Amino acid sequence: MADYGRNSVVPAGRVAALATVIAIVLVLYVGRLVDVQIVDQVLYSARARAVSQRAVPVFAERGLIYDRNYNAPLAANQESFAVTVIPAELPAEERDQVFTSISRATGVPVEDIRSRLPDSRGAVYQAIEVVNGVTLETITRLAERKDELPGVSWYSKPRRVYTEGDLFANVIGYVGDITPEELQVLFNEGYEANAVVGKNGIEQEYDALLRGQAGQRNRTVDARGMRVDDSEEVIPPEHGLNLVLTVDRDLQRLAADALGERIGSVVVLKPATGEILALVSYPRYDANIFLDANGREQFEELALDPRSPFLNRPIQAVAAPASTFKIVMTAAVLEERAFPRAQEVHCEGSIQVGNRTFNCWLPYGHGHVDLNNALAQSCNVYFWTVGSEYLGVNAVIDYCARLGLGQVTGIDLPGEVAGLVPSPEWKEQVYSTRWVGGDTVNMSIGEGFLQVTPLQMASLVATIVNDGTTYRPYVLAEVRDPVTGRVLRRVEPEVVRNADISVDTLRGVREAMRTVITDGTAEVVITTPAVPMAGKTGTGQTGREDHLTSWFVAYAPHGEDVGIEDQIVLVVKVDAANEWEWWAPKAANIIVHGYFEGLDFEQTVADLRQAPKPLWYM
Repeated sequence: MADYGRNSVVPAGRVAALATVIAIVLVLYVGRLVDVQIVDQVLYSARARAVSQRAVPVFAERGLIYDRNYNAPLAANQESFAVTVIPAELPAEERDQVFTSISRATGVPVEDIRSRLPDSRGAVYQAIEVVNGVTLETITRLAERKDELPGVSWYSKPRRVYTEGDLFANVIGYVGDITPEELQVLFNEGYEANAVVGKNGIEQEYDALLRGQAGQRNRTVDARGMRVDDSEEVIPPEHGLNLVLTVDRDLQRLAADALGERIGSVVVLKPATGEILALVSYPRYDANIFLDANGREQFEELALDPRSPFLNRPIQAVAAPASTFKIVMTAAVLEERAFPRAQEVHCEGSIQVGNRTFNCWLPYGHGHVDLNNALAQSCNVYFWTVGSEYLGVNAVIDYCARLGLGQVTGIDLPGEVAGLVPSPEWKEQVYSTRWVGGDTVNMSIGEGFLQVTPLQMASLVATIVNDGTTYRPYVLAEVRDPVTGRVLRRVEPEVVRNADISVDTLRGVREAMRTVITDGTAEVVITTPAVPMAGKTGTGQTGREDHLTSWFVAYAPHGEDVGIEDQIVLVVKVDAANEWEWWAPKAANIIVHGYFEGLDFEQTVADLRQAPKPLWYM
């Protein structure tokens, strides 16, 4: 048996193994010390700071919006506050009581407050905005009960105010809290969950210019959310830019009053540039009511209104142009030399096309009429005849395209629709039936499948006035610095199309439009002595005698010696939803007289009642 005595030697391998184990243990121990002392300290310090630091947003003042006169703003900002809740600091057993207290103070339903908080059961230390548009008085009441409202705080958040109520709603639009769907699209552009964004009109179209850049105020708070000192880090906001529009406040109000409470629209623009001077839509909405405690309910009521107050009718409500389309037909006849201008068509009150009889609006007929008389008296038989027998559907479609129908005008407002210029190919594709003679007949007087917007008709008339040049209609005129007022950008007129129609033809169209006022269908209603007008009436059929679309398109002053920079184009459309009263030319008479005489609606009506018949009617 071997003798392992006290002086025996341990094998070197075992010593090395033991040393390795000890070294590994030491390394692990030191590593854990480093982890605890350094890494975890950084981590837990960051977590502690996240709990003790409050990042309070400092919202930028949204840019102001002015009319073309750049005096009082149409859209301004008002001091208000937003109430927030930090879910992690709100004990579950106190939630209902806290929500009820906020509800009583602000008038916002408890369910609306609760719906703003995330469903996550984890600790959420981020302040969640539950109510905005809160007054200073309300915040004062909440502050008095701060100890009873754990996790509740507030910050300044200016709210938008529209100084003219509903007058410019369809032009300016409104703002609202960003939705989750909008945030997904706009997150990469710097928008956050508490952002306010434009929802319609100029507010939406130029949101990137108006919104500015929010700042931030960092504060240190204790476990109850109270500030522990007065120190804070502030990142100042960058205020949004101010916008000056082309619209005229007084003309917009005059046009709105002239239209009255009739479902319809008014467009006034400058043909020399494309500037929109007035853009009226009725019914309207007052976006200021969305800022109230029950703003959501009022929004939903408006959204369900069958009259569609959110529809921007000048650019979104389409209808058959009716007899105003005869302006297009007149241009086509003259330019194509399809039918001599002085040659007459005999109107007996109807024509036969295939197995159908088409009746003129005047049952006993207009007798013998040439082109000027046909446009002045709006003789359907004349335009049926030249449209179906001399021009043909392809020529009619061609002149629609030349004058901008069937395509958007490109106005800088969201949601514009293109309308519809039908064709044989379109009808075959949509209805699986061929184009027939009756379709050409209907289209020749602006009926049938043809659909246009009031703005398209205004652009069309502007092209006639402007010797074939079409400018893009626009609403934004200038971008200005919010502090100095310096012009940072001025929008220049943009030519979008040339009609490729001769100057002589367009001059002939204007002369024919003048006869509508002096010797035609509008003679009895266009009574203003302020300036000479030229235009065209239109009555759209709907199948009901008491519900017809009333159109009137015009420009003023008329005259080949009048500078185009002094002229305006006007379109009034009173929808068939109203009971028939042939109001469009009457409203236009008021608008033109008031605009050129510098009068408001009441003064204009009084002045027209006393005005003698203009000399050009004698």
